[in-house]
Amino acid sequence: MKWILSPSEIERHHKNCVGGKAYTLSLMAREGFEIPETLFLTVDAYHGFVKAAGLGERILLELNRKNFKDMRWEEIWDCATRIRNFFLKQPIPKHLHDELTAQVQSRFNGKSVAVRSSAPDEDAAGSSFAGLHESFINVRGTESILKHVRLVWASLWSDAALLYRQEIGLDVEKSAMAVVLQETVTGNRSGVVFSQNPNDETQGIIESVYGLNQGLVDGRVEPDRWILDREKNTVLSHTPVDRSHWLIPSEHGVEMVPLPQDLSQRPPISTEEALRIYGLACRAEALFKFPQDVEWTIRNDTLYLLQSRPITTLLSNQTEDKRAWYLSLHRSFENLKALRKTIEEKLIPEMKQTARDLAGKDLTILSHGELADEIKKRWEINHGWVNVYWEEFIPYAHGIRLFGQYYNDAVQPDDPYEFMNLLAHTQMASLERNRMLEDLASMVRSDPELLEKLQTGNALVFDPEFEKKVDGFIEKFGDLSCAVTGGTECATDTRPLFKLLVEMAAKPLSSKPSKQMKDAGTLEKNFLGCFEGSKRKEAMDLLDLARSSYRLRDDDNIYLGRIEAQLLTAVMEGKTRVEKSGPVENSGPREKQPPELDKLRSVIHDLDFGDGKPEMAVATDEYGFKVNPRQLVGQPAGPGLSRGNARVIRHHLDLQDFKNAEILVCDSVDPNMTFVIPLAAGVVERRGGMLIHGAIIAREYGLPCVTGIPDATSLIRTGDEITVDGYLGIVTILKQEVRTQKIDG
Repeated sequence: MKWILSPSEIERHHKNCVGGKAYTLSLMAREGFEIPETLFLTVDAYHGFVKAAGLGERILLELNRKNFKDMRWEEIWDCATRIRNFFLKQPIPKHLHDELTAQVQSRFNGKSVAVRSSAPDEDAAGSSFAGLHESFINVRGTESILKHVRLVWASLWSDAALLYRQEIGLDVEKSAMAVVLQETVTGNRSGVVFSQNPNDETQGIIESVYGLNQGLVDGRVEPDRWILDREKNTVLSHTPVDRSHWLIPSEHGVEMVPLPQDLSQRPPISTEEALRIYGLACRAEALFKFPQDVEWTIRNDTLYLLQSRPITTLLSNQTEDKRAWYLSLHRSFENLKALRKTIEEKLIPEMKQTARDLAGKDLTILSHGELADEIKKRWEINHGWVNVYWEEFIPYAHGIRLFGQYYNDAVQPDDPYEFMNLLAHTQMASLERNRMLEDLASMVRSDPELLEKLQTGNALVFDPEFEKKVDGFIEKFGDLSCAVTGGTECATDTRPLFKLLVEMAAKPLSSKPSKQMKDAGTLEKNFLGCFEGSKRKEAMDLLDLARSSYRLRDDDNIYLGRIEAQLLTAVMEGKTRVEKSGPVENSGPREKQPPELDKLRSVIHDLDFGDGKPEMAVATDEYGFKVNPRQLVGQPAGPGLSRGNARVIRHHLDLQDFKNAEILVCDSVDPNMTFVIPLAAGVVERRGGMLIHGAIIAREYGLPCVTGIPDATSLIRTGDEITVDGYLGIVTILKQEVRTQKIDG
């Protein structure tokens, strides 16, 4: 099989070799559609590169760290990042490189090129990978074109593409990628046309923008829209927009610039051109016997067809297409900048004010009925902010991933997570809490009498300065007895804050500077050195946004926790009143029971504020035998090696028993529990992902971290001696030998 084919060489049996997009273009070229100068790289070129670079085994290793179907989307993101880096670091083998170079120079010498994906399972009936694989436009120079070919190959393993393959049941291990090389037609007007409106079969739709089509496709430029009558072939309506910017070619790719004033006042296409464009889509529909989604551009009044695919939303009876949800997890730089403004200038101040307002209300003066209403009100407020967290804060985390890809493409580091070192040591709320704790611990460390008081719990009358600092800490972050930041007295029979200070005081304060801190300056200089002019400014802005996104990834739970703490305060007040009234069955005749007390009791019950502690699960195999594993494989999330005794956390109050140099093992670390991290020697979590809170805080303190280990809290027990390999993502249990025993019963 040839590595490269032209549209005129494509025959029916080539479809699986060049992919649906390329095959469609070849058919349309034969039917007289105007397409740009085009070449197709077959899947054999992809397989040749993967085999020569030895990537097949490495990709399978990444995909099989755990059952792919059980991977969370955060873990798939990390997996995709590592695979992408494989493609960036490996050169194209010489024999393939030479042939590609000869063909590219022959067809595109001196021309700008679009490098597009064309996977065999892409745009097939019942599925559409539009937007999930990468495409690049205005790529200049042979070596740059070949680099972007590798990036298109790598996008076969992007997180969005992997999630979508998982959703529609395609075999990930058999996936391959062909590539379309197409002269970039720098049209001054571009758009998409649907021969049939997915929401109304009697209509067609055209969306059009000034400049390159990529501005419309990635959502950076809002399009004018035309609705057409399919039967009469007439324009029914035109919806104009505020035309302020357009995407145009630049020296280093494309850039968004203000639209000239004379263009902003008129639509990109006329009514006559709209009918001409719609006629193009109708011709495509007639050719393929199915409604089409067509990308087009106009240059010098010549209408070019860039690509055509079936409108897969019309095939929803065959498969549930969740592409929109997956794509919503990815945000453009412009979208993230707008989201940042909303979060930092509106949402976070509102969260802080909400917590202050709730904390300022005296619950003790409320009647039972008023307290019941207050609990319901606080539950609704907290629930509302939880929704904001998922709808606004979670998508903002994509700023870190966007920067990571930008950094890796420019620097091509050996470690695909090197970029995280540029984001660490930002001003996060949990780090401020830990600095306040260390300040208190240093006072205990230098005062034996104070240490003895905290150890014995007797006559807890403190030095005024220490007491003032403790009060300040509790006012800001709570007494550490609650599972949320800001909560107090959730467990009145314990002194978790004092126990933690005693443990921290026993650990000498390290004076060694952080290696991450030292490296960050050099890494930033090297990164910014990859860019010039406007691209350098863009890189600086993206780095600043990523640091904001990184900071919020930790802070959002702190702010949310303070609101939840006020809900719990009201619930605790209600529980106290209910308990003082005694059990219902022992409190006298029904008519003597205050109705408002019943109302309070019902609210607490209905909102399910229980105190249950999760039971410890026992890991068993398929035959019911108890399993004592030795080596557990997860995701590498923090570089380093450590060895120590495990401390398994199943309930928040388990944290008060944490000892210096133990390894934290839990379902997931959240910012409300990271105050023990300065004591830890490593972190192990069931949940996976480089950007979950445990991984972030572990990297801040330079601790090895492994995430994504199924059943971590049942396979590992408190006291087990374990090693944590944060480079390979492996946890080894040293204390136990591999053995099984039959569980009675």
